[in-house]
Amino acid sequence: MTALPSYFVQSLSGRDHALGDPQAAGMANLAYLVGERDAGQCVLVDPSWDPLGLLARAEQDGMRVTGVLLTHYHGDHAGGPLWGERVRGVPELVAAGVGPIMIHEADRALVCDRCKLDPARVRGLREGEVLRVGDLAIEVLHTPGHSPGSACFLAREALLTGDTIFVEGFGRVDLPTSDPTAMLASLQRLLALPGSLVVYPGHDYGGLCAPLASIAQRDPPLLWDL
Repeated sequence: MTALPSYFVQSLSGRDHALGDPQAAGMANLAYLVGERDAGQCVLVDPSWDPLGLLARAEQDGMRVTGVLLTHYHGDHAGGPLWGERVRGVPELVAAGVGPIMIHEADRALVCDRCKLDPARVRGLREGEVLRVGDLAIEVLHTPGHSPGSACFLAREALLTGDTIFVEGFGRVDLPTSDPTAMLASLQRLLALPGSLVVYPGHDYGGLCAPLASIAQRDPPLLWDL
């Protein structure tokens, strides 16, 4: 049995939050609430589309949100412009007094610009940094490729991978700031992690939902497409 944080909620856009929003449902973004029940604290991970609804879920569970973790900057994960529309996300949380906003330093300037955030409210993360939520340790793994600042977050045996890796593939590498060579190195790194870790990705592509696959179940031929 996977050892998850004592407070761990997965929320699917269009089903669990952002109800009635067809664009959110179509994107099938997965947001997470991760924390320590004894401390009554948690962080929101990639809280797009319905950030205040996710905040309310934490509060209903008796949890205090102490910050926001972003696996990378794209509008469907963090909020901001997306295909000519504006997605709700971290700006609404900042306005509600939630913070800090935490993202790998390579994507920090982009989220500040696109979401119109005061840089003082946004903390740049580094490879190997360990964040504490109560007694829970969350390790930052820099996994560039989908974006320069893409990162995964390791919380006990849960590996939150954003758009770096999915159950049936990996994130796009044809975007302006993507890098296929960096993605290959990131995938090789992830596939070398302990096999007991379970992937919790940033989208529910395939309608499967997490836990989707352990690292040990990932098929190395995944790399052949790069």
